[in-house]
Amino acid sequence: MNGRCHSTRGTWRRQRFAHADVRFLIFAKAPVEGLAKTRLIPALGATGAARLQAAMIEQTLQTCLRIAPRGVELWCAPKAAHPFFDAVERRFGVLLQEQQGTDLGGRMLHALSDALLRTEAAVLLGTDAPTIRASDLRSAAGALRSGTDVVLAPALDGGYVLIGVNRVDPRLFDKVEWSSPRVLAQTRERLRALNYRWRELRAHRDIDRPEDWAWLLQRAPEWAERLKRPLQPESSDAPGMPRLSATESE
Repeated sequence: MNGRCHSTRGTWRRQRFAHADVRFLIFAKAPVEGLAKTRLIPALGATGAARLQAAMIEQTLQTCLRIAPRGVELWCAPKAAHPFFDAVERRFGVLLQEQQGTDLGGRMLHALSDALLRTEAAVLLGTDAPTIRASDLRSAAGALRSGTDVVLAPALDGGYVLIGVNRVDPRLFDKVEWSSPRVLAQTRERLRALNYRWRELRAHRDIDRPEDWAWLLQRAPEWAERLKRPLQPESSDAPGMPRLSATESE
C-alpha cells in the first residue's frame, strides 16, 4: 500500500470518530432500465438512464463514506433484494434498509425516526444532486451538533436535496406537495409552526431532465464516461475503502 492510502485510511479513522453521533441515510431507487431516471430516457435511452442512476448512487455513497465510513445506510426502493444493491453492500459494506411509507414524506419520516433510535442525529439525502460534497455533509453534521433542530440543502427546483434532524415530528412531512416547486416553502412553514430552529446550506441542482444533464456535462464532462460502465458496481481498491470519483471534492 502506498503512502497516499495510509494517509487516507488515517483520515477516515479520525472522521469515523468525529461523526460517530451522526448517521447518513441515502434514499436510492434501483437502477432498472425503463424505470430509472425516466425523464432522461429521451436523451440517454433506457440503458443510459439506468447507468446514470447507478453512477449517482455510487457517487453519493463515496461522498458519505469519505466522512463516515461506518455511519452510512442505503435506504432502497422498491426492495433491498436487488442485484445492484447486493453488489453495493459487498463493495462498500453499508447497511441496506428498505423504504417504508405511502408517500415520500412517510418514507422519510420512517427512515429518520428509525435512525434516531440508534444515533443522536441523522442526515437524509437522495442521489440526484451530484454536486453535494463532503464539505456539505460536514456542514450539516456541524449544524446539528451545534443545536440546530433541522438542516436543509435546498434544490433549485423548489424542493430540497438533503434534510438533517436531531428530532423529528410527523407534522414536518404532513400534507407537503411532494414533487412540486412548493416543497421547500411548505417545509419552512411547518418548521415555523413547530418552533424548530433550522439552517439552510447552499442550493443544488437535481439532475432529472435533459437540460439538467446538459448542465452537468458542461460542469463535469467525465460524467459521459460513466454511462459506459456496467450497472454492477466495480470492485473497490481495498475492503472498506471507496474509490473516489474525479468530481469528488472536500
